Amino acid sequence: MSFYNRHIMPRVINCACGLSQISDQRQKIVPRAEGVVVEIGIGSGLNLPHYDAGKVIKIIGIDPDEQVWKTGRNRVRKSMVPVERVGLSGEDLPLEDASADTVLVTYSLCTIPDAVAALEEMRRVLKPGGRLLFLEHGAAPEESVRKWQRRIDPVWKRIAGGCHSGRPIPVL
Repeated sequence: MSFYNRHIMPRVINCACGLSQISDQRQKIVPRAEGVVVEIGIGSGLNLPHYDAGKVIKIIGIDPDEQVWKTGRNRVRKSMVPVERVGLSGEDLPLEDASADTVLVTYSLCTIPDAVAALEEMRRVLKPGGRLLFLEHGAAPEESVRKWQRRIDPVWKRIAGGCHSGRPIPVL
């Protein structure tokens, strides 16, 4: 793993994804989670302060990046809800079928190499009647912007932790 990926990228992502505008959006979605929550792309734990401890039993955080996880140690310690991290990507969850009341994914689907496989896994682990909550960015509605997203993606993925800037989230 390069110096950039070990030391710089985790801090840049934590800072960018922790901006107040993004935090405001998290506050609209995360408190809706309840029961046993599987959080795909828990990263540095930026969602942890937004959970409603009165509704959530535990959080199983899925994230393959140990370095990003380490930047959120204090958030995990301060969490009012127990947090367990599984160091894998979302395409192959080591969880029982129908074991989660809520699956939460925020600004992470863009980084998963096989997003469709990850979504299938999310469906598999959700209990009947469970809820998928998501907050994502993706392909712009304007073709001129999508063209730029396609142009920058090869470089953007390398500097932004694998993020595909123009993934067609609604289609997925």
